[in-house]
Amino acid sequence: MVEKSDVRVVRCGGSKINLRPPIISTDSRFVLCASGDSVKVYSTRTEEWLHSLQGHTNQVTGIALNPANHLQVYSCSADGTVKLWDFIDGILIKTFIIGYRLFAIYVSEKHDGIVFLHIALDTDSKNECFQLVAVHLPKSAEQEVEAKELSAVSSRISPNPSCTAFGREVRAHSYFFKCPLFFSVCSFSLKATDKKGAKNAFTCIACHPADDCIATGHEDGKIRLWRNFIHTKEYTYSTQHWHHNAVNTLCFTPEGTNLLSGGIESVLVQWQYGAGNRKEFLPRLGGSILHVSTSSDGQLFCTSHSDNKITVIESSFKVCGVIQGLVKGDAVFTDLMIDPRSKALVLNGKPGHLQFYSLLRDKHLYNLDIVQQEYIYEAGLDQFEVVKAAFDIKGYWLATVEERGQKSSDLEFVLKLWAYDERTQSFVLNTTITAAHTDRIISMCFSSSEETTMLVTTAEDGQFKAWCQGADDQSFWSCDFVGSYHNLTPTNCSFSADSSLLAVSFQEVITIWSPDTWELLTTLCQPPGVVRDLCFGQLSCSKYLIATTTRNLLCCWNLLTCALEWSTSVEVSKLQPDPLSENVAAFSYQSKHTDLFVFKPNEPRPLFTHKNVCSEKIHRAVFVPREELLNNCDESSQWLNRSQLYFLTQNMDLLTFSTATEEDRMLSSSKRLVIDDSIAVTPFYLLLGKHRQQQQKLNTPSHPAADKPQQPQGSVTITELLHTPAHVLPAASVLCSMFVSSLLISNTGQEMNSEKEEEHSEEEMEACDSQQELRAQGSVDEVTPKLSKAQERELKRVRKTDFSWMAGLIDSKP
Repeated sequence: MVEKSDVRVVRCGGSKINLRPPIISTDSRFVLCASGDSVKVYSTRTEEWLHSLQGHTNQVTGIALNPANHLQVYSCSADGTVKLWDFIDGILIKTFIIGYRLFAIYVSEKHDGIVFLHIALDTDSKNECFQLVAVHLPKSAEQEVEAKELSAVSSRISPNPSCTAFGREVRAHSYFFKCPLFFSVCSFSLKATDKKGAKNAFTCIACHPADDCIATGHEDGKIRLWRNFIHTKEYTYSTQHWHHNAVNTLCFTPEGTNLLSGGIESVLVQWQYGAGNRKEFLPRLGGSILHVSTSSDGQLFCTSHSDNKITVIESSFKVCGVIQGLVKGDAVFTDLMIDPRSKALVLNGKPGHLQFYSLLRDKHLYNLDIVQQEYIYEAGLDQFEVVKAAFDIKGYWLATVEERGQKSSDLEFVLKLWAYDERTQSFVLNTTITAAHTDRIISMCFSSSEETTMLVTTAEDGQFKAWCQGADDQSFWSCDFVGSYHNLTPTNCSFSADSSLLAVSFQEVITIWSPDTWELLTTLCQPPGVVRDLCFGQLSCSKYLIATTTRNLLCCWNLLTCALEWSTSVEVSKLQPDPLSENVAAFSYQSKHTDLFVFKPNEPRPLFTHKNVCSEKIHRAVFVPREELLNNCDESSQWLNRSQLYFLTQNMDLLTFSTATEEDRMLSSSKRLVIDDSIAVTPFYLLLGKHRQQQQKLNTPSHPAADKPQQPQGSVTITELLHTPAHVLPAASVLCSMFVSSLLISNTGQEMNSEKEEEHSEEEMEACDSQQELRAQGSVDEVTPKLSKAQERELKRVRKTDFSWMAGLIDSKP
């Protein structure tokens, strides 16, 4: 149970975009994919993320275009709801409450108002039972509707959604639609293995859009085309084989002329339907292909890859776009880090690389090649991997450790230091140290001082070393000090906030050193157990040192008294301090789930507790500084004001904590689709935004509403016409005369308007004359007596009178 709070765990920023097959809009302008708790909409031309469809409270597990409206999309989620969206404007149209955990959604053009859902039934056994059901979506004017009319289509289906597909009249596993809620079933099977040792287990399936043909992929890399399956005893199949491993995905083109397949080889194969083994290849696409989808016109293909990437491919087999999410490898060896310069999240990316990912823009920035060797995609081959990385406080230096070899006898590792190059806006290799230690490097950290830059490494050889830039040549690094303690193995190292102290743990003992003199100041060895995590407090709590041990103890020392301040018995898998506050986050794994505790070192009681964050053990977490402080939030979420906490699960899911205030802000910004009399927020509007704001300021309350020009009478009719749903409007022939009549203005109204225009023109002329007189007097602000209408007309007549004859009389006087 989660305690009462406005903080919840969400998948936001860096989420998987390869969980389900992406879909392409009918006009091939957009690519939609399930990503965390939302649906992301990308442009196929610019590869840019346009907006997200946000509203689900759990993982989005499937998306499908609405067959009745090509501008709408269905999405299903593990929160038990199906939502209908207008994905162009990002508007939520309706929410259907199903009540079961949903894992995939399918639609059929011949079944209007019905969606097919992949659900999990709650059973007493350890193995979940998955079922395919047909759900009738009720028509209602309410925003949220309960959909309780469920009909079972198939029980105990494969948990893999790729093993279910829809075709012209056929569903995978051979289910025929005779009417919306009644099906006739026939099945056929293969032995798991044959005489030649082939693995016949099904991995994916696809239905031909026109013919009675089903394509199936198998674990041994074979593709089988099934026909004549209407008669159970007479079905036949043909076999095609190119993939050397399991076929991950199959997809027919809309016309059915070609079959697309993909697997671990990272090669898209296009088989010509009905032409035997005639095929085309598109190689070197990156990670293994998980999903393939096509546009309705067959002009674009989309492949989804294991490295969390979507590739947009033209029908001519030419790559025209790549949408790269946070790279999801097999494992993350480095910690989650934040680049001090770009504020990007940094961790393992492609093999031998570090990836830089913008969580704010939710976009992959670039990869940094650390190993600088060609990676060979071969199982069991021992190759270099980046296992450690750390930034200095300014972001000028990056330290990495690359390693190869599992056994100590075959172990190879290299310590590298990279300098940031302003010209190339990237890191350039500065120093390579091939023999930094005689055994595996366990941990490393930079000093937290901006005046001096120092790197400390600990290794299994029983030593810790301090590395500095050489005195003679400031551009290269060398060893400055080597330390040890009673031949014990060091496990962790950490600098204090001002870098005046260095803490190095040697198994059960914590040693405190002075980096200026390298003098051993004191040792802390009261709690039992090997030290697992070690960190100093921040800001006002910088005098405290926090550590966790293998004996499930969380301890805090006061370095001013060198005494144990407090300790508690809790199994902490990850300890993460916030660099911008005194808060420290501790992830505790117990009873097959992880809990979060947030505390300050000077207080033994936690500030915030979140039970059952996830069911996995957490080993990677990081606080990401916010660009703007989060204000007006609940007291329980005050610890998230300055930084946002992200953590990585063992399943490579990047999760974070979101507050109700933050979600309300995001929801309000997403709902602000039209502003100022239904004017869309376009780049042109943004250019004129300041001008419109100035115009709004001029329209102060001092201007009466009666002075505003009234809209013509026809504008009301036009507004009603544009805002009425098209399916309830009368025929166009009926609307034409009504529409034209609403635009016409009567003669009487025209005469009245002309008289009003003349009066207004006279008033404007008189106002201009009065302004000229005031300017002639030297001040516009001076108050002058106001004349009546008759006096103004007389004055105007006098001004037009010619008095030039008086000048002759004056000149003729003696």
